Amino acid sequence: MAIKLKSDIQIERMRRAGHIVHEVLEHLRTLVKPGVSTGALEEQADAMIRKLGAQALFRGVPNPRAGYPFPACICASIDGEVVHGIPSEKRVLEEGQIISIDCGVRYQGYCGDAATTCPVGRVSEKVQRLMDVTVEALALAIETIVPGGKWSQVAAKMQTHVEKAGFAVVTDFVGHGIGTEMHEDPKIPNFVSSDLLRNDIILEPGMVLAIEPMVNMGSADVRYASDGWTVVTRDGKPSAHFEHTVAITRDGASVLTDGQPGRKP
Repeated sequence: MAIKLKSDIQIERMRRAGHIVHEVLEHLRTLVKPGVSTGALEEQADAMIRKLGAQALFRGVPNPRAGYPFPACICASIDGEVVHGIPSEKRVLEEGQIISIDCGVRYQGYCGDAATTCPVGRVSEKVQRLMDVTVEALALAIETIVPGGKWSQVAAKMQTHVEKAGFAVVTDFVGHGIGTEMHEDPKIPNFVSSDLLRNDIILEPGMVLAIEPMVNMGSADVRYASDGWTVVTRDGKPSAHFEHTVAITRDGASVLTDGQPGRKP
């Protein structure tokens, strides 16, 4: 791995990108309701990102499997769609669904990446519990991070929390380092594996990680949909996805995509 540690000044520049991601997601959350299309959410996000002087990270990402690059600035994944759902005017939200919205931008050379899952109107208690447990797993990860700690310790807490609730952590997709590029080393799983234990990641000040638990109501098994991009649960049951860009500092973890101010560099 070639992990790129960031200076305090670089982290604060990443926070600026993170602020834009936060603003976009907060705006989109207010728009989610029955009858709204994912295409309309895309249009709003695109206009807002441009207005704020940033560039969308996702649009144009290549994918040999699909044979065409990702065509949108957000991922919009409904119910059993785990990640990478493509927005469309034809995809209209219905009461009782959930939608995961993932957004990434580059601003003045630095990236921010975050995701949230929203209810569409009223949802069942079990679906609400799925969302609650997923965001709790993300919060646990952030609380557990300490300089000098091991990522396996963080991943274990996330996995245990999810499985105790009766849900499953997606193991085919993981979080990642982030900086001037959207995807940098290291890859950071939301679960413990023999590979992670053999090649554990020691957390250092200056690391910036996109931490993103993906949690399924049923089995952890996923597959690609026919569009070659969208990842769906094999059993068709709902999935939730939350993500923050998080910097490791000398004092612990600092979230860069929560809209909170950081210190002056």
